[in-house]
Amino acid sequence: MSLRLGFITLALAAFATQAQAFEISSPSVSDGKWDAKHLGDKAGCGGKSVSIALAWKDPPAGTKSYALTMFDTDANGGKGFWHWLAWNIPASAKGLSEGAGAQGGKRMPRGSVLGKGGVGRAGYFGPCPPPGSGEHHYVFTLYALGEKTLRIPDNPLPDMVSVAAKSSALGEASVTYTYGR
Repeated sequence: MSLRLGFITLALAAFATQAQAFEISSPSVSDGKWDAKHLGDKAGCGGKSVSIALAWKDPPAGTKSYALTMFDTDANGGKGFWHWLAWNIPASAKGLSEGAGAQGGKRMPRGSVLGKGGVGRAGYFGPCPPPGSGEHHYVFTLYALGEKTLRIPDNPLPDMVSVAAKSSALGEASVTYTYGR
């Protein structure tokens, strides 16, 4: 009985290590502390919507591309707000440089696509919660995909990108940063 328990424990430990290996982070943000240039450029937020740098490591075996989303879970009375959508990021990418999410996507890896978020334009839109609404949670999720091209229609709604990425994912990594004003 104890030998069986030992094997089960070993298997669970190996699975937990593998599941935790895929990570995403940003050297640009310390939780709650954003450089002003990364904040939204509308509604009096005072920023320039320069996307933060992101880095990731240890994607699942078989990853052929990535999809990235940035979602404010607290906006719109808890319904949320899409700040950044990108997909078809090549598997060779290990991150995105600061400013990569600019309109036009010229600093994104070749083949990447930027989608339209809540402000109706393609590219990154920085945090910009209404004054007095408390701290908002900005969730960056990176999906490791088993295909080079995410199968979605042209000009998709943000929810379509998220659902397609999640359903095609070999794995996902996320990090949450907060901001309030």
